[in-house]
Amino acid sequence: MNKPILLAATATLATACLLVAQNPAPEKPKTWEEKAAERFGANPTDEHKAQIEANLPAATAQPKSPRKILVFYRCEGFIHTSIPFANHALGKIAETTGAYAADFSDQYAVFTKENLAQYGVIVFNNTTALDPDEAQRAAILDFIHGGKGIVGLHAAADNFNKWEEGVALIGGIFNGHPWNAGGTWAFKVEDPGHPLNAAFGGKGFWHKDEIYWYKPESFQGREKLRVLLSLDFSKAETRKPIENEKESPKLLGKAPADVDVPVSWCREVGQGRLFFTNLGHNDLTFANRAALQHMLDGIQYALTDLDADATPSGSVKVEVATAPEQP
Repeated sequence: MNKPILLAATATLATACLLVAQNPAPEKPKTWEEKAAERFGANPTDEHKAQIEANLPAATAQPKSPRKILVFYRCEGFIHTSIPFANHALGKIAETTGAYAADFSDQYAVFTKENLAQYGVIVFNNTTALDPDEAQRAAILDFIHGGKGIVGLHAAADNFNKWEEGVALIGGIFNGHPWNAGGTWAFKVEDPGHPLNAAFGGKGFWHKDEIYWYKPESFQGREKLRVLLSLDFSKAETRKPIENEKESPKLLGKAPADVDVPVSWCREVGQGRLFFTNLGHNDLTFANRAALQHMLDGIQYALTDLDADATPSGSVKVEVATAPEQP
C-alpha cells in the first residue's frame, strides 16, 4: 500500500473512531425500573384509560368487610406492555365498585408475614421469572395456606422458574404460546352456571389474546384444578397453530382436536383460594368488559366474598358451552 493511500485510510479510521466516541451507542437499561420505564413509556394514554373506564365491571358480591389487595407487577423475564393497563383497570375497579382497596408494588420487600397481614389477596399481574428469597417464599405460602387468596393474570404462569412450589401453586408454567397475540381464538366455558363464569352469559366466545400451554410435568391438571375456561379445538382456527412439525411433539400423541389447554381455573390451597386466568397479554384485554368481570369475580372469590365450587374438574361432570362458529 503506497503512502498516500495509507495516510488516507488512517485518517478515515481516525474519523470513524472519533464519531463513535462522540456518538456512543445508547446503553441498554439494566435495572428492573429502567427496563419497565422503557417498556411502558407513557401508556396507558388518556384514550386507553377512557376505553378501560368505559368497560369497568360491577362487583358481584358485597364485601363482608373492608378488603385490601396487593397488586405485584415486577418482572425478571419478559415484560408485558399490558401491565400498566391492568394496574389502571384494577385501580379504577377499586374506586368504582368498593370491592377492595388496592396497593401496587414492584419490590420484593412487600413479601413479609407482617406486611402481608393487611391484605386479603395478592394479584400477580403479568409477573415473569420472579425469584423471591426463602423468607419471601415462606411468607407467600403462609399467606394462602392460612386463608388468604392469590390471583394470577396471564404471565403469572411464566413465573417462579427456580421455585417448584410457586409453580405448583399457580398451577403450571409456560411451555410456549402458539396461539399468538395477533390471533382471535375460540374458548369453551366449562360449567356456564359457575359463578366465576357469569361474565360470559352462558356461552363460549372468541377473544383476541395470547394463550399459553403449560409444561406437562408442571401442570397440576384437572385432578387438582377446577377449570373454568379452555381453548375450543372444535374450531379450525384454534387447531391450526398446533398443526405443524414444531408443535407436534407437545401434542403427546394426541390429535389436535383432542388437546386440552385450560385457560382459567380456580382451586383451594390449604385454607386459602387461588384464581388464575391466562387472559391479559394484549393491552386492551383490560378494556374488555367480560374479561374484567371474570377477573373481578376471581378476585372476589379469592377474597372469600364470592363463593364458588372449586371441586376439581376431574371429579365433576359439567355442561360445556363451545364458541359460536364464527368470531
